[in-house]
Amino acid sequence: MPAELKERPVSGERSPSAWEPILTTWSKGPSKTEQEKCENAEKQVRKALDASERLSKMDITVFAQGSYRGRTNVRLDSDVDINVRLNTTLFCDYPPGKADKDFGLTDGSISYADFKDLVGQALVSRFGRTGVTRGKKAFDVHENTNKIEADVVATFEHRRYTGRENWDGSAHFLKGTAFIPDNGGIVKNWPDQHFDNGKKKHEDTGERYRKVVRIMKLMRNEMQEAKVPEAMNIPSFLVECLVWNTPNDKFGLDGWLGSLPLYTDLKNVIVSTYNGTKTDAGCKEWG
Repeated sequence: MPAELKERPVSGERSPSAWEPILTTWSKGPSKTEQEKCENAEKQVRKALDASERLSKMDITVFAQGSYRGRTNVRLDSDVDINVRLNTTLFCDYPPGKADKDFGLTDGSISYADFKDLVGQALVSRFGRTGVTRGKKAFDVHENTNKIEADVVATFEHRRYTGRENWDGSAHFLKGTAFIPDNGGIVKNWPDQHFDNGKKKHEDTGERYRKVVRIMKLMRNEMQEAKVPEAMNIPSFLVECLVWNTPNDKFGLDGWLGSLPLYTDLKNVIVSTYNGTKTDAGCKEWG
């Protein structure tokens, strides 16, 4: 087994004190412009749905998800992820031996394919055919008049029934979202849990978690621009997960370096991630 990863000086490297101001810039939260971009995307998608005769009558929730909602987006380099969730038709996972009827559920009134088609039609009606591109998973919406840059995914509510009961006797379930890509299969996500976990991690680490996530995303971007092969296929969600799985007590240990909190946090996250992923056993319980 490789020895524990240790910091070692390399000729030509920046010193920790030289890195700190760079990391400070990278760590900064979303600007007012970026927040307005997110809010406008939600508003414009809602307007598109409200203008649809059929969709305007459905129980639909429109919300931002991913890095914009979690405030870990960086440098306006990504579209806003917008979820359009139908709340009255469900994708469900049941305990062994259970089915729809055991939970009082009946067949839905609309298929997922039809719902996605309706969402696509509503987007095209508002933003134009050239402003909307249908992908296997989401609609890519780019339109200058309404200043929207968004990836819009149509979803159904997803329920994972646990087999337990709530205090009132009702069936307990975990609530998420799910959708069927155009090429088949099903994708299940937990946007609310992802946001809540990130928010708690940020609080538990003295508000350092989001800063380190932004730093690592921008460091990845710099490495990609420099054509570093190892950085080419690192999605933002993976970066967030790796930082989230770093123990809380690895944040805020900057005393031995004086006033270099971000450099120290970054070093500790990298070391923790490296050591934790050397074997499958080291990270099998990671969330």
